[in-house]
Amino acid sequence: MKKLTVLFLAGLLVLAFGATVSAQAPKLEFRASGFIDAQTIYSRNVPSYQATSALYGQVNGDFTIPAALAPIFGTGSGKGGPGLNKYESGWESRAHLKFDAIMGPNLSGTIFFEIDAKRWGNSGGNGFLSGPGNGRDEGIYGTWNTDKLAVEVKNIYIDFGLPYFGIPVPITMRVGAQPIGVRPAMLVYSDGMGVTAGIKIDPLLIAPIYAKPVEGVDFEADDADVYGLHANAKLGTFTVGGYGLRYQMNTYPFMVSAPVAGLPAALTPLVPGTNKAAMWWWGAYLDGKAGPVDLNFDFVYDYGSVEHTPNNIARHVSYQGWATRLKVDYPWEKFNFGAVGMYASGSDTRSTSTTGLPGSATNLGQPSRRVSGYVVPPGSEQDTGNNESIVVYGTDAGASGGIGIAKNANYAQMNRGGFGGTWFAKLYGSVKATPWYKITLQGLYIGDTTKHGNTLGNALKFPGTGSTLLRNDKDVGWELDLINEFQIYKNLQFILGGGYLWAGDALDFRRGTSLSNFSPKNPWAVRTRLRYDF
Repeated sequence: MKKLTVLFLAGLLVLAFGATVSAQAPKLEFRASGFIDAQTIYSRNVPSYQATSALYGQVNGDFTIPAALAPIFGTGSGKGGPGLNKYESGWESRAHLKFDAIMGPNLSGTIFFEIDAKRWGNSGGNGFLSGPGNGRDEGIYGTWNTDKLAVEVKNIYIDFGLPYFGIPVPITMRVGAQPIGVRPAMLVYSDGMGVTAGIKIDPLLIAPIYAKPVEGVDFEADDADVYGLHANAKLGTFTVGGYGLRYQMNTYPFMVSAPVAGLPAALTPLVPGTNKAAMWWWGAYLDGKAGPVDLNFDFVYDYGSVEHTPNNIARHVSYQGWATRLKVDYPWEKFNFGAVGMYASGSDTRSTSTTGLPGSATNLGQPSRRVSGYVVPPGSEQDTGNNESIVVYGTDAGASGGIGIAKNANYAQMNRGGFGGTWFAKLYGSVKATPWYKITLQGLYIGDTTKHGNTLGNALKFPGTGSTLLRNDKDVGWELDLINEFQIYKNLQFILGGGYLWAGDALDFRRGTSLSNFSPKNPWAVRTRLRYDF
């Protein structure tokens, strides 16, 4: 009887404990979010995803065109493609689908898909246009008969809070394929494998970063690693922050084109680069409010070198550039008035080749030795994230990706992003005319900061004489943009934006084998975007 009583009581305890655990266990919650959009493009002399009107590319540092693209871009570092002075038009779409599996406040998992259709009606994927080693076959769902393989895995990661192990501060972790970003509009946003953390010590937030862009042979030191530390603190009405990023790239560029004799250019394989690079990016920023005025300030400095690894015969190339940006907003009732100033250093074309790689030659035939133009890390989408204008910097009326004279799509190595080698001053104003309509007017002057040459153009100083001296111009031009935003429903928005650039001499380029200079017609672009968010 005593045994039965003991077993009965034990059973009650088990049931009671089980009920308690069950009551305390968090429930799994699924959330879905994303967007679906449809965009239109109408432009002249503004490069697009299809690259049929590609006119401009980096002359002075770390931008190279894969051999497979030469027939599309034309010759001379991308100047004067077959779409010169022609009108371009087309449709494109993008969709995001994000699933979050949330198990209480301290644990969740995310799977994030991206689906692209660039263009509507295209004949298939154009992944090679996204840059060497990008590995994408985007555009498939824009084809006729749309039941294609078109879904891209953008992110898959786990978020969790570390249990208390004697450390009296909250610590969160994120592990997996995730956004690796620090001040995306100025420096870097990349999706990739990594481990990041958040350590909260009021008022300070510390965020260590580790990421793995490249893993070669497991038993060789041929990989690439990213190490970083980002910290900020809330001080009064301002958030003040700073960061340092180290890119240790034992394979550089990550991938390069390797033409094979007898193989069509469109089938040129990609292989790992034969250089290595060690780069630092240091930065500081301030965001906040001073009275009625909103302020945003950034400063970034890059420093490092690229070396040729097989025999070290080629001289190493050193890097040292910088960029800064100040934005001031004054909101007043339904209006907002603002100004932005940005300066990014340019290179000296006498010491920098079009690729910046060891063993490559400048336009004067001398070995490349120094890149003083501001550069962003490999794979950074800073050129897409800056949203400063429609024509030169590629706002695209708020659309994802797209077009812009200064945009740079080289994912395999460091590049000028959207800012390197240029500066601008911008004034703008907007008014929320009704609850469903907002209009913005902005004007920019854009200048060139490259020495003994131009960042975007490559006009010759003495055309037709055989001299390779580049013309040094400072005027990229004046741009005027008008953006209309219509809120059709709470979750449905339509944007219509247009921009026109009165082009300066810094956009002139040499054309063909005649070595004559050419001035394209003034570039302009009109973009629309219909976007449903859910």
